[in-house]
Amino acid sequence: MDSIKKILIRYYTKELEKDSSKTVYDLFQWKKVDVILKDYKTGETLTDMRSLEFPINFSQNACDIIASKYFRRTGVPNKLGYENSMKMVAHRLVNFWLEALKDEKIITTEEEAKIYYDEMVYGLLSQMYAPNSPQWFNTGLSLSYGIKGSKQGNYYYSEKDNSVVESLDAYSRTQASACFILSIEDKLLGPHSISEQYVTETRLFKGGSGTGTNFSHLRAKGEPLSGGGFSSGLMSFLKGLDRNAGAIKSGGTTRRAAKMLCLDVDHPEIMDFITWKAKEEDKVRALGKMGYDISFEGEAYETVSGQNGNNSVRFSDDFMRKVNNLSINSDAKIELKGRVSNIVNKTLLVSELWDAFNKSAYECADPAPQFDDIFNAWHTCPSGEDGVFNAPYNRINSTNPCGEYAFLDDTSCNLASINIFNFYNINKKEFDLDGYIHMVGLIQLALEASIHWGQFPTEDIARKTYLFRTTGLGIANLASLFMAIGYPYDSDEARALASALIGILTGYSYYISSLMAKEVGSFNKYEINKEHMLRVIRNHSRVAGALDSAYENLNYEPIKVDHNLLNNKNHSKLSVTLKEIWKNALKSGEKYGYRNAQVSVMAPTGTISLAMDSGATSIEPFFSHVVYKKLSGGGFMTIVNPVLEVSLKNLGYTDQEIDDIVNYIMRKETIEENGFEYEKIVDGKIEGAPHLKEEHLPIFDTANKCGSGKRYIAPMGHVKLVAAITPLISGAVSKTVNLPKTATIDEFKSVTLNSWCLGVKGITLYRDGSKASQPLNTSLSEDGSKRIEDLNYYELLDKVRDLQSKHHYSKRDKLIGIRQGTTHPAQIDDVKIYTTVNRNTEGEISEIYITTDREGTIITGLLNSLSKSISVMLQYHVAPQDIARMLRGQKYEPYGYVKKHPYIKYVTSISDLISKIIDIELGDFTRCQVKDEEYMAKTLNANFRNSYTAPKPEDISQEGERLYDSICPTCSSTRMVKNGTCKVCLDCGSTTGCS
Repeated sequence: MDSIKKILIRYYTKELEKDSSKTVYDLFQWKKVDVILKDYKTGETLTDMRSLEFPINFSQNACDIIASKYFRRTGVPNKLGYENSMKMVAHRLVNFWLEALKDEKIITTEEEAKIYYDEMVYGLLSQMYAPNSPQWFNTGLSLSYGIKGSKQGNYYYSEKDNSVVESLDAYSRTQASACFILSIEDKLLGPHSISEQYVTETRLFKGGSGTGTNFSHLRAKGEPLSGGGFSSGLMSFLKGLDRNAGAIKSGGTTRRAAKMLCLDVDHPEIMDFITWKAKEEDKVRALGKMGYDISFEGEAYETVSGQNGNNSVRFSDDFMRKVNNLSINSDAKIELKGRVSNIVNKTLLVSELWDAFNKSAYECADPAPQFDDIFNAWHTCPSGEDGVFNAPYNRINSTNPCGEYAFLDDTSCNLASINIFNFYNINKKEFDLDGYIHMVGLIQLALEASIHWGQFPTEDIARKTYLFRTTGLGIANLASLFMAIGYPYDSDEARALASALIGILTGYSYYISSLMAKEVGSFNKYEINKEHMLRVIRNHSRVAGALDSAYENLNYEPIKVDHNLLNNKNHSKLSVTLKEIWKNALKSGEKYGYRNAQVSVMAPTGTISLAMDSGATSIEPFFSHVVYKKLSGGGFMTIVNPVLEVSLKNLGYTDQEIDDIVNYIMRKETIEENGFEYEKIVDGKIEGAPHLKEEHLPIFDTANKCGSGKRYIAPMGHVKLVAAITPLISGAVSKTVNLPKTATIDEFKSVTLNSWCLGVKGITLYRDGSKASQPLNTSLSEDGSKRIEDLNYYELLDKVRDLQSKHHYSKRDKLIGIRQGTTHPAQIDDVKIYTTVNRNTEGEISEIYITTDREGTIITGLLNSLSKSISVMLQYHVAPQDIARMLRGQKYEPYGYVKKHPYIKYVTSISDLISKIIDIELGDFTRCQVKDEEYMAKTLNANFRNSYTAPKPEDISQEGERLYDSICPTCSSTRMVKNGTCKVCLDCGSTTGCS
């Protein structure tokens, strides 16, 4: 049946046909859940919601994230005034999409409407899919609850008026898009000017969305201005826009702005752009040595520029061919060209630019490569909206911040992701291909509905989104499927399976898009882009194996789906279906056109992956074999990754063998500290597990080494998977390649060059420890030769006991008689503070007295209390480092510039002053504004320093817990992991990206 009605059938809700008294919600068991979230740093309660209703299959973590992030808190017309059930959220979302589709005349009967509603609610409650975050925030609030809100400066295209109009309120329509690409022109004022860029970015960041822009149109420093004089240059404006993005974060949002900055490789300021963030990282490290806070939310990063965006260089094929041939022609050159004048033109060695690019990426993970000609070879609309083929403004010039949405400037995309693992039947060892295809079609209707009743932040985005109607469906939890079936992440089998599944998603989405076009018409600008779009569809079909003819207008050979391997691995149905779907997508598109110019992307799926209880995000591999399961009563339970057990069972291991392997991974020892006993996982590695066959080890390789294990997925394993799926996706793949601290610049060059050779559109490279903000150190020596993860349990325990043996006593040792001490004078504002640090006969700090010249005042009493508290803690042998850490950074009056102290020049409070004084007494000047090695040598007794030697900055290894390079700005958790080109908090679900 060549009609959209073919997908409006009951697949998962057939039971409702038999019993009309039941609703889709009756197909689930429900439970009551309390959601209580706290800030890890301060202990402050962030969310406290009681007796919430969720399906029984939702984990506590998923309930926490959905309730805290997505439940509407105000204005809901029930007794509570807020959403308290997942039923309410599911209805709010699905009912909106349904009504929009009815208004669009895609769904035309009540029976079709009921089926669509039931199947979509079932899929959402079964965690088969999830829309991107803006949908959860905005969609259906007016339709379901009458919440309209005031005007927000959003726009939509009115077919009735044949023009863009301003939305009357905030929620009658939905702002469902997470991804935006903006244009900018080389002018200070007017539409698309530099000044307007500030306004547009501000509006997007205020709403929590991200944006990407190619800034190559801006003239370089020294190029003449029409009114006389010379331009201050591209970089001056980029720095200004960066500060604006940081200010918006400070103005109310809970995360830094998500922002992509692209620059073409031939821009005159390309070298400054390439080295920008690497130089800023050097400044951060220098500020750290002066005592400033170098955490990602600290004052050091707030001081330097370039921290609010992801930078990418747009490399042309011509440049990359020269790079590829450097061994033959090392003198190859590139001309950097002025935007309006050739007076700034200059010639550079390709090798010089290539070296600088990879050195900067090695040092700070920025910039990333984007391969301009590969992006545009798969561009479905190179004639844009005016029919001028391949005009600079009609090319794909940039991506969204995470790198997956790539299309015309001034367009947007709303996203959704399918939890691919939830279609795998563990008991039958079968993938529900028919159910997967069914959900792909239904979700594409929802994404289309969100455009039809959508609204957008600028008039241009509203117009062009209406004209091209791009959607972005992708998948999540691919690593779980690989492991369950028994395929190593880095294997031909995994790549063949991934390309087939993602190829089916894109092909069937285009097919459904063509059926929508049959019913209500193709996207407005389809005809002027028809020949180009059909060419791209034919090339997709060739990759999928549905066409045998030669590729059109491609100057490289994309990686084809390996159908022989699929058939040999019992995936023959997948093979046949993939070919058939692409034949239908092409044939139907030739006949009816397409409703959507793009249909698929591979987004990082941070928060929504956790909401779906995905074991892994997007197409990322697992981070570890050990996971932490949140408990309903609070706290965590440490368990082995449950998919690992499924995989072992599928591989033929007995229950007893599986138990032995799991126990090996999870083996614990009892540790006693401060009178308390607790259990700690010894290692967490899988290598050496009993019964486990050597040939099965690659199946369980993870992104990073586990414990003292040596195995992890090689960098090219990530690249090859991206290369396998890229030619079967409309947009691109958000993906980071993780490299170890020991990786070299030459390895960066190799990965980047191979990515281009394999047809990857864009990718990010991240070397462990390359960010100064990385707070969790796992190296015990300067050269990293003895990492914590390389120690066995007993070595680690000995090390911990050795480091902490002096600091844990239950007996108080009071000072008696005359003490030795040092007094530190300081003045904050007009308050004079005298801090006396006394020591015992062993040279340990055992007493601190703090006095002031303000006799008889409240501050005197408070300082006496603080003195007694600190002194008692010291006499109970609480480590002075711990006390300093506790006091550090507290802010209250008086604070500011410090007089009279030779080394401390600024504090945030008296407590902060005391913390710095303790640091000085321990020989640690890293947080002082002035350093004095002579003072350390002459005035600090050597015995004291031997007892408490604080590490100098140069002794602190930058080797860190992989992927843990920042603290969550929402809940202060350190469980932030790399997620594509962004980061996501594993505790509260906050993401630095835009999806």
